[in-house]
Amino acid sequence: MREREPIIISILVLLLLLLWGGFAFHLSPRFAGSLTGGILGILGSLLMFIPLIYLVIKRVKRINRWITSWTSMRTLLAWHIYAGVVGPILVIMHTGHKFESSLGIFLTAMTLIVVVSGFIGRYLMKKIRTEISEKKSLLDQMNTEYKKTMLQLRTCCTDQVELIQPYTGVFSRLFGNIFFSMAPAMGEVESTSKKAFQLTESIADVEYAIKTHESFKKAFSSWLKLHIWLSCVLYILLIAHVWGAIHFGLRWFS
Repeated sequence: MREREPIIISILVLLLLLLWGGFAFHLSPRFAGSLTGGILGILGSLLMFIPLIYLVIKRVKRINRWITSWTSMRTLLAWHIYAGVVGPILVIMHTGHKFESSLGIFLTAMTLIVVVSGFIGRYLMKKIRTEISEKKSLLDQMNTEYKKTMLQLRTCCTDQVELIQPYTGVFSRLFGNIFFSMAPAMGEVESTSKKAFQLTESIADVEYAIKTHESFKKAFSSWLKLHIWLSCVLYILLIAHVWGAIHFGLRWFS
């Protein structure tokens, strides 16, 4: 199930965007206040509060210890992800595409922003972490291979070690490519020297890729804080909407 999670969530997010875009083709002003619309709104709102509960469980250690004695944080995270998408879908259906009040428009906009930003951040950050791990493993393998190659050169061909030194800089790598592409025909450098040079190129490329991914990872740590603040704004708007619906729509119960 976890292996299919990204595909399922992607489909649900796409469905959410399609349902929201339906306002261009459909409008039902009375649906939100109907029994079906009301049930969808209540269910959707309850589901949208599950991510808030997850956030509290994750941040408050005492609650975290008590809850995790019953279930794992990974299971709670799955609930957080699915509820955070299915809830907005039900809420969008509840609107009947009636986006007239300022509060309703802001609430809908914040819902879409929070869901899409959460979706992108969740799976993009996961992919970045995986990429960094894989590239670091590859870098270790290449460094090991480079040390073996250089040891082999130093043992038998000290002059060739000195020959490749001028081409280990960033800008001189271009000239190194030209030199070593011509070298076989000139008979000046053996295959071991070319292998060492190619390894330095590959190591430099992988190190640059790791630094780039680390920069993205650092940027997304700031994104996480922004996502939490956006979620807080969403909940304030949602509570205001629910209060308004009860106060103005259900007063006839009293």
